[in-house]
Amino acid sequence: MPKRHTGFGLMRDVLVIIASIFIAVILVRTHTLSNILLQTKEMEYFGSFIAGLFFTSVFTTAPAIVTLGQIAEANNVWMTALFGAFGALIGDLLIFRFIRDELTDHLSDAMKHNPGLKRFKALMRGKHFRWFTIALGGLIIASPLPDELGISLIGLTKSSTKYFIPMSLIFNFIGILLIGFAARAIPG
Repeated sequence: MPKRHTGFGLMRDVLVIIASIFIAVILVRTHTLSNILLQTKEMEYFGSFIAGLFFTSVFTTAPAIVTLGQIAEANNVWMTALFGAFGALIGDLLIFRFIRDELTDHLSDAMKHNPGLKRFKALMRGKHFRWFTIALGGLIIASPLPDELGISLIGLTKSSTKYFIPMSLIFNFIGILLIGFAARAIPG
């Protein structure tokens, strides 16, 4: 029997997002996140992994970037990027799973019932739009911008997890590597 989507499902998804934002804001405002990241910084590559986990979210990206830059300054920048990318991959997978499996289904269901959105849905089915969206999402993941936006774009294309994993790992590796090189280039 096909999965039935209701307004309650979309409302539940919105409430989960709001709760996540609320928790992240508390972690940042109370400096709890900064303290955690500062403590893990001394653990070199494990610290890179933990900072990578926080590299993915809109509210935790800034402290994670600072921590990754500091770790890269004191250690091998390539290994910092590798371990950080694996941490970011775990964070991205959690976001991707939620967006692709839940939120995208609810948005798709909403598009079926809204005539104005039917054109957008038809555009999304095009091969060129799909590859452009995936590439744009990957670039956003590599940038210091929060991964949620890039993952949302990729989630709209219904990409499978087996394609998302290497893409997330590669783009996060590139982004963290660039942060490491920038941290080393800036006189401190």
